[in-house]
Amino acid sequence: MPSGTPGDTQDIGGPQVRRLRLQGESGVVPLARDFTRQALYAWGWLPAAGADQRAAAEDVLLVVSELVTNACLHAEGPDELLLACDNKVIRVEVSDGGTGQPAPRTPHRAGRPGGHGMFIVQRLCLDWGVVRPTGRPGKTVWAELGAPG
Repeated sequence: MPSGTPGDTQDIGGPQVRRLRLQGESGVVPLARDFTRQALYAWGWLPAAGADQRAAAEDVLLVVSELVTNACLHAEGPDELLLACDNKVIRVEVSDGGTGQPAPRTPHRAGRPGGHGMFIVQRLCLDWGVVRPTGRPGKTVWAELGAPG
C-alpha cells in the first residue's frame, strides 16, 4: 500500500507502525478509535487477558479520542493518526495543520464542562509533547503509554 493510505502498516524489526490518513474524512473520532482498536487486536493488547490489559487498551483508545477531538476543535481537523508499538510502549501521534499549543487547562476544574482533554492525556501517559515541522505550518501532538504488565 502507498504510505498514508488507511490501514498502512510497517513491521520491519522495530516498532510496529500503523498510519491512518484522516484529512478530509468525516466522522474522524470513531474512525480513529476503530482503527486503533484493530491495531490493538493485531498487537495482542486485545482481547484483554485481565483487568490491567483491558484498562491499558481503554487508555489508548481514550488518548486517541482526545487528541483527534482536539485537532477537530482547535485546528482544522486531523491530517493523520500514527500508532507505533513495541513491547513496552505505544506511541500515538496526531498531525494537523493548526498553530495552537495544546496544554492542560490550569487550574483544572473537574466539575466544569469541556477542557479536560489534555489533562486526561497528561494523567494517562508516560509523556507527551508537540513537534512542529520546519518550514511549514502544523504540528504533531504525540503521547506515549506503557504496555500492560
